[in-house]
Amino acid sequence: DADNRYKMNGGLMSLFKKETWTKKVKLEAIEEDKDRGPCLFNQDFQMHQGRLNCIIGQVGSGKTSLLHAILGELEKTAGSVTVNGTISYAAQSSYVMNMTLRDNVLFGSEYDAEKYEKVLFACALTDDLDQLPAGDMTQIGEKGINLSGGQKQRVGLARAVYKEADIYLLDDPLSAVDAHTGQHIMDHVIL
Repeated sequence: DADNRYKMNGGLMSLFKKETWTKKVKLEAIEEDKDRGPCLFNQDFQMHQGRLNCIIGQVGSGKTSLLHAILGELEKTAGSVTVNGTISYAAQSSYVMNMTLRDNVLFGSEYDAEKYEKVLFACALTDDLDQLPAGDMTQIGEKGINLSGGQKQRVGLARAVYKEADIYLLDDPLSAVDAHTGQHIMDHVIL
């Protein structure tokens, strides 16, 4: 129903009551590997709040490198990277810690029951809680051994969505989920 639909642009953004401003990101000659040389050249673009920006390309074309450059994780050989606002990032290969599922989502953020439930629903984790022995208080084993690849991916996505940020960088967030779950995430998180 409409009350359960929770989208970042209509749910999280209005929940955080951020004002509209332009997020500018400018990149030039970012180097990832000294042996291979610069991997990104003269990348110049702007992102605007409330708009979906997608980076599309072949495997190995630098999509993840571009996100790492925005995060400040690549060495700059020239130019600059400017980001106005806070960033929340969901990695392509999600990591989970040896703690409860709830703690893996909160990751140090303050617990807000209503927000937390909405994020779990948006990230298609609600049904998974019924399968876990202690629900969201289930202890997640070393490297997420007791979660499937799709569950780990959705926990990482929920962590990124739960964090109050101005910019959400999602690196291939649907790679480990089936088509039905992917559509749910598209409808409730991404669009």
